[in-house]
Amino acid sequence: MPKIEKSDAEWRAELTPEQYHVLREHGTERAFTGALLDEHGEGIFTCAGCGQKLFASDAKYESGSGWPSFTRPLDASAVDEHVDRKFGMTRTEVRCAACDGHLGHVFPDGPREAGGLRYCMNSASLGFEPKP
Repeated sequence: MPKIEKSDAEWRAELTPEQYHVLREHGTERAFTGALLDEHGEGIFTCAGCGQKLFASDAKYESGSGWPSFTRPLDASAVDEHVDRKFGMTRTEVRCAACDGHLGHVFPDGPREAGGLRYCMNSASLGFEPKP
């Protein structure tokens, strides 16, 4: 998949300040504040930076963590995983494979019956396309 490359000025012009902070500066929104936390409609969750399709609504579940959580990406090639050693811990960061935007992290504490993973994403890094 070819990478979407834009200048810092282009990203700043296209994203809200919160989206820019999360997607481009690897920030995190406060728990229980994201607009898509309680989104339960049928559809596809996309990258707020580039529109890449990331997660189907049937993979979303209530983890109680305060961020939208998913059991799996729509397609494994839609996201990239990177080692994140910030804040004195080792985690697995999840980025959009198309634009390299920071989405959140994946943890091994998800529902066992769905593979055991919890893709813990920031609402600010996501868009939502409802099913027509």
